[in-house]
Amino acid sequence: MDKDYTCEDWGETAEWIQIKVTVKLELLDEVVAVMNMISNYLQIEDYSDIDLKTCYGDLIDEAILNADKTVASVSVYFPADGGCADTVAFLRERFSSLGIDAKISISGVNEEDWANSWKAYYKPIRIGEKIVIVPAWEKYEAQPNDVVVRMDPGMAFGTGTHETTRLVIGLLEKYVTPDIRVLDVGCGSGILAICASKLGAGSCKAYDIDPVAVKVARENIKDSGLDNVTCDVSDLLKQVDTTYAPYRVICANIVADIIIRMTPDVGRLMDEQSVILASGIIVERSEDVIACFREHGFEIVERVDENGWCALVVKKA
Repeated sequence: MDKDYTCEDWGETAEWIQIKVTVKLELLDEVVAVMNMISNYLQIEDYSDIDLKTCYGDLIDEAILNADKTVASVSVYFPADGGCADTVAFLRERFSSLGIDAKISISGVNEEDWANSWKAYYKPIRIGEKIVIVPAWEKYEAQPNDVVVRMDPGMAFGTGTHETTRLVIGLLEKYVTPDIRVLDVGCGSGILAICASKLGAGSCKAYDIDPVAVKVARENIKDSGLDNVTCDVSDLLKQVDTTYAPYRVICANIVADIIIRMTPDVGRLMDEQSVILASGIIVERSEDVIACFREHGFEIVERVDENGWCALVVKKA
């Protein structure tokens, strides 16, 4: 360790203690196995499998972009008042017996810092021709014709950084027309429904099976000042408000298997002009999803791919 602190040294200044083990990348699996002996909740830092400069260069700060991709780290957290000297001694002994050259560091972490540290990785991002996703805590000077969407994803999926979300937002710019009704199934942070509203949709109904996501989405909708977007809990289409059907645009940014499970039931919410914007599909599963749509009387009118992900535009045949 850089300095031979005992874990108790952090008790008066921090709420949590982080024990971080850093090793050469090829030893990561062995270190994870050892760390799993003390906790099932691990934080793993491994940037070797993603080309960050290509995929997310405009979103990630320089410290991450320039991180050493030949090493990896595994961290575990303990309450600062609980002591962890025995844990550190155990790790040192186990790594020594396995011949693993591991750097073990201890640091204090406060709850507020821990909860907000991830925010450094999200910056404003332009999607399509108009939409600009701006994190709620970032300043942004809007350009002419920008449609600015401010988001705080909290614990829900949907910041605009992932390919699947970007693909759907690009399609929303094309398929949302004034005053149409939009349905978002598996809404996460509510980002797609909010974008649709800002693009001119008349009403947007968003649903998610996760109550935490619904809470986050409702907060984002409120903070956006939108009165034509609502969000509720639903297991796929089971609790969807059918009084607004047919929906002109139905967003389903989920995963292939869930889209397949939804397909037999979605037609009742559509008419001949409706489209489904289906995303979250890895390219390897795209033919399975397409076959399912066709089997249930739909046709594929458009397909877009990005970095191994696929989005489909689907209509009734």
